[in-house]
Parts: sequence; structure tokens; C-alpha cells
Amino acid sequence: MQAIDSKYLPPALRSRNYQLFFAGQGISLIGTWMTQIATVWLVYHLTSSALMLGIVGFTSQIPNFLLTPFGGVLVDRFPRQRILIVTQILAMVQSLTLAALALTGVVQIWHLLVLSLFQGMINAIDAPARQAIVTELVDRPEDLANAIAINSTMFNGARLVGPAIGGLLIARVGEAYCFLIDGVSYIAVITALLAMRFKPKKMPVITGSPLERIKDGFTYAFGCPPIRAILLLSAIVSFLGMQYTVLVPVFADKILKGDAQTLGFLMAASGVGAISGGIYLVTRKTVVGLGKLIVLGPALLGMGLIVFSISRYLPLSLLAMFFIGLGTILQIASGNTVLQTIIDDDKRGRVMSIYTMSFLGVVPFGNLLGGTLADRIGVTPTLIIAGSACLLGSFYFSRQLPALGKIVREIYHRKGIID
Repeated sequence: MQAIDSKYLPPALRSRNYQLFFAGQGISLIGTWMTQIATVWLVYHLTSSALMLGIVGFTSQIPNFLLTPFGGVLVDRFPRQRILIVTQILAMVQSLTLAALALTGVVQIWHLLVLSLFQGMINAIDAPARQAIVTELVDRPEDLANAIAINSTMFNGARLVGPAIGGLLIARVGEAYCFLIDGVSYIAVITALLAMRFKPKKMPVITGSPLERIKDGFTYAFGCPPIRAILLLSAIVSFLGMQYTVLVPVFADKILKGDAQTLGFLMAASGVGAISGGIYLVTRKTVVGLGKLIVLGPALLGMGLIVFSISRYLPLSLLAMFFIGLGTILQIASGNTVLQTIIDDDKRGRVMSIYTMSFLGVVPFGNLLGGTLADRIGVTPTLIIAGSACLLGSFYFSRQLPALGKIVREIYHRKGIID
């Protein structure tokens, strides 16, 4: 594959390795999130229980909280390309197994629990490796910020676009084909990873036990105020703001009196919001000013959740979902970009594993809480609480922004990112 040399392309996409990464991951990640929404709908179809939606969500994500720090140690120790090839093969096996169970009509809720847990274990290693490898994919150091922005946008955009496509497919052909398409999509990313060529890189000599390495990573991350702030705000957004992903089927069915196609439209609206925010981030020329977007994102997400929760009119619900997608992508992608540009490279895997914990690892606890609250007080009050918490988090961190921005600018000057 020849690198595309065009002045109309974002800088990072002029690097051959990043072109391969973008093409392979873009296809595969959409398939991954198609499986996510198909699993949620299948669980709801089998059980009609908001609580069970929360339990399955908890099962699929809890390894990100418990095992991701160890994944970060592996990412700092072994070649990231090889790690990703292994995780993608395992993920392909998981999706094809799920497809076979669904296509043959024998799938049961315990199958979904076991396979969701297995996928979560894979993600605990895959996510920090995928985040950390971005710095190795560009030919020029000055393209790094653009690569990080594209990667963040691609991952989080797929997180919202994939379920939108999945919802439409569920309505047309059923959940099983979402799982099958996901399994086949891994061929693209595995092929792309095998085609990449990297300069020989000497891996660091590791001293100390894995637990000591994890402790060093936490000490470094939480000892730096900007990193700490990004991690905490991401945790708040993921714990409360992402509860809607497991409750949307209830709104589509019970509140809006729709079906799987209604679910698809709702998720498509959030996908449009995500793509809109992603396009804006990728076209930005500088990392300066991203702090304001990190704070703006949760505010938009919170307002969107509150409006969505009280809406009984589909067009208004679609508009609210647009702002939910927009707010989510602005916060997570901007935070990821700032984080990767200020951390030291020898700690990148461990810090990105902690970041993965903050925006994926706490999601199962949020899903479990959201499912439990929805079962007790209803889905509308649950999302009103979640949206209000996001607004409060945005306000709190906006008060700290001037001091944090000063520290970040000093790091940028020291690294030569800005003059």
C-alpha cells in the first residue's frame, strides 16, 4: 500500500503506517460497537429487564477496571504491534462464537455473560495498546497531536456510529448478523497490523515487579494536576454520563413506543453528533484551547441527557441524542489528545491504561447503578440524575481550568509543541 501524499489530507494520514491503522481500525471498531448494541438489544429481548442490562454491561466492562493496569505494564514491556495482533485475533474468535450461537437460535443469557466477560478481558490489554501505539505510527513528531486527535475521534466516533448502524441492522436482519459482521471485520485490522513496518526499537529494561510498575504509573499520573483532572472528569462522565447506552432500548420501547428501528434512529443521531465533533477536532491546527472543550463536552452531554430523559417526542429525543454524542466526543477525544501530548513516553502504556480505567473501567459500575436505579425509580429520573452530575462536573473543573492550563502550556513549551 502506497502512502497517500496529499495536501488535503490531515498530516497524520500522510504516514503509511497511520493510513493502514486508520483503515483497519476504522472498520473493526464500527463492528465492535455494532456488537455492543446488538448484545444490549438481545439481552433486553431475552429478559425485558433493565437490571439485567446493567448486569451484562457490568460483566463486559469490569475487566477494564481490574486488569487494565496489568495491560499497561505489558504495553510498556512488549512491542505494541504484536500485542494488538493477538488481541484482535482473540476478539474475532469471541464475535464469531457469539454469531454462531445467535444464528443457530441456542443463545442464552449465560452465553452472553461469559462471552462479554471474555471480551472485557481482551479489551483490558487491547485498549491501552491501541492508545499507546499511535505515537509510533507517524513519520514526523509534529504530526503526533493530529494523529492522537484522529485516533481519539475514530475510537469514540465508532463507539457511537457503530451502535447506530447496529440498531438499523437489528431491525432489518436481526442481532446475529451484527455479530457475524463484527467477526469478519477483524480481518481488516489484522491485515493492516501485519502490513505495518516499524523501525527497530529497543524495549526498555524492566526492573521491579508488575505491582511496583503499576504503583509508579499511578504515582506519576495522580502527581501531575492536569493528568489527574482529565482522569477524574473522564471517570465522572463515564460513570454517570454513559448510563444511557444501556437504557436507550427501554426509552425506544416503553417511552417512545417504538421498536429496534427507533433504537437505530436514536443511536444514529448520537453518531451524527459524534462525527460532527470529530470532524471539528481533526481540522483543528493546534492543541491550544482543548481545555475549554474538555469542560464544554460534559456540559453538552448533561443537558442532552436531561432533555432526552423528559422527551416524549421522537424529533426532540433525536436532537438530544445529537448533543449527547457531540458532548461525549468533545470531552473524551480532547482529553485523550491533551493527555498523550503531556505524558512521558516511558510511562505511556501505564498512564493510558489508567485513562482506559477512567473512561471504560468505571462504565460497568455506572451500568450497574443505572440499571438498578432504573429498576427502582424509573429510567427518566435515572438519566436526570446522570445529566445533572455531568453539569456539576463540568462546572467544578471549569473553575480549575486557568491553573491547569498554565501547567500544560509549560509542558508544551518544554517539549517544543508550542513556541
